Amino acid sequence: MQELRVVGVRVELPANQPIVLLKETEGERYLPIWIGAVEAAAIAFEQQGVHPTRPMTHDLLRDVITALGGTLEAIHITELKDGLYLADMVFTGATTVSARPSDAIAVALRVGTPIFVEDSVLDEVGITIPDEDENEVEKFREFLDQISPEDFASGQQ
Repeated sequence: MQELRVVGVRVELPANQPIVLLKETEGERYLPIWIGAVEAAAIAFEQQGVHPTRPMTHDLLRDVITALGGTLEAIHITELKDGLYLADMVFTGATTVSARPSDAIAVALRVGTPIFVEDSVLDEVGITIPDEDENEVEKFREFLDQISPEDFASGQQ
């Protein structure tokens, strides 16, 4: 398994489809995952340090895990099946719960849990951005700095 870090979220045009972009911590490959608008907003909120007055669903899940004395040890993106990514939330004691990767990522960001992907998934769909395209990654980072979580509120699936 390879550890990933969240680069950020963006909206893919013209379909207005949000994606979360992850990158290997010890490599050059990126993993794009198309996600829903709600999950994109939840990820963007946490990355930008926005904390609503009432907890969002992912905040609530974090609080429930804590209240029950659990610890989220890791997120594992395990496979790509029929165009859908599958993931597991791994808790202390090797207890796993199946989850959508977008939800698992949103919770992981809130608790500081590492995110991993099976090598076979990254080998199948990981992309490498050539050096001449590094400017595109920089443009993406600039885009992330300028976008707000409210930008994801419209266009729900």
